[in-house]
Amino acid sequence: MIRRETKTARAWTRGALLAGVLAAALGMPTWAHAQAAWPETERATVERIVAAARADHFAWDRLAELTDTFGPRLAGSPALEAAIAWAERRMREDGLENVRLEKVMVPHWVRGQENASIMEPFPAPLVMLGLGDSIGTRPEGLQAELLIVSSFEDLESRAGQVPGKIVLFNVPYTGYGETVRYRSSGASQAAKHGAAAILLRSVGLRGLRTPHTGALHYEEALPKVPAAAISVEDADRLQRIQDRGQRIVVRLTMGAHFLPDAESANVVGEILGREAPEQIVLLGGHFDSWDVGTGAMDDAGGCIVTWDALRILSKLGLRPRRTLRVVLFTNEENGLRGGRAYRDAHAAELDRHLLALEVDGGVFRPEGFGFTGSTEARAVLERMAGLLTPIGAGTIGPHGGGADIDPSVRAAGLPAMSLSVEGSRYFLLHHTEADTVSEVDPDEVSLCVASVAAMAYLLAEMPEPLPR
Repeated sequence: MIRRETKTARAWTRGALLAGVLAAALGMPTWAHAQAAWPETERATVERIVAAARADHFAWDRLAELTDTFGPRLAGSPALEAAIAWAERRMREDGLENVRLEKVMVPHWVRGQENASIMEPFPAPLVMLGLGDSIGTRPEGLQAELLIVSSFEDLESRAGQVPGKIVLFNVPYTGYGETVRYRSSGASQAAKHGAAAILLRSVGLRGLRTPHTGALHYEEALPKVPAAAISVEDADRLQRIQDRGQRIVVRLTMGAHFLPDAESANVVGEILGREAPEQIVLLGGHFDSWDVGTGAMDDAGGCIVTWDALRILSKLGLRPRRTLRVVLFTNEENGLRGGRAYRDAHAAELDRHLLALEVDGGVFRPEGFGFTGSTEARAVLERMAGLLTPIGAGTIGPHGGGADIDPSVRAAGLPAMSLSVEGSRYFLLHHTEADTVSEVDPDEVSLCVASVAAMAYLLAEMPEPLPR
């Protein structure tokens, strides 16, 4: 619970207000004047917001309803479109304003039936997931000798052994940013040397034979070959067999294919500002997911948290100076078309966006926010975040932003934020069958809502826009 305002805090507030009067008398700039008393004057309001968010498990219950009812929500799928219609209806029931769907055309990749097996030295199944946007095999599948490499450099040094083989990139996970490049470009790098297909050691933490899917990128000038992830345990097994000098033959069958682009939508809801409704603080996450698990962490949780932040403020009757807008973006996972469509549809008003905040790193226990922007703005945000210290979310760290807000952030030079959480388990779950609401703690979701709702309110209510 948030502690009650102490005598020290009240004295600080009186001192800050006096400093503001003195600043005005000395002719200090408007922002410095307003900043002198900000944000301590909002402590009681922040306490109300946090208490309301923590009073129940509404957000977790809504997350469970979404993921239990509609399951995985890959772009182009009927499940995603049904979930979008549900979200629009629920937003209206919550009392959000200007609720609408903004049309986006999205790619429609279908996984199809798939499997992989060891054929030599002795038959055994492999646990696999085709990589997103991969091509499929011929209907009868393909069978070839396996070549295991440990890096792109290892691949290059053994290029003469590659033609006609299935290449396994057995690269231990050392961090997402470093290891994901093998998922993104491994297929093209192996195809360049004549590989028939690739397998990939799962890009994530060891997780009881739960491979991680995710999008790949084919280089247009190179052949396209089928690509799939296998579990860490299976990659280790295959490595041990190769290290003994035994020949390995693998059979791979994938029915992956593309259908024509499909119509989808970003879901938008608002709380209109009472004084400057044309100025916008943007919040959101992505509503689509991969077609495994139910996408509870990645990123239904981020959507529910940012949406529920506005619901809490509306429930409390808090209408800040500026407009708060939540967007549930479509097609982040294999196209980013929702983020780009938002940028294009709102190009004329992007310069009136004051900041964009995305939640797409899981909804574990919040620790604060990441921020990318000016040094002056960071100092202001650090004071604002200080009001969230009692719930452990009082830090402003580096590297704010997110994939869906990035097109708008880049187009208009916007400050960007993201929720920072204790995410040690995130890359155990994301893009796997294990990404379900059962892995989400209800109390931690409520804390995430409290953090985002309080920060969103402060951003939209501050006396002057956040300095660029």
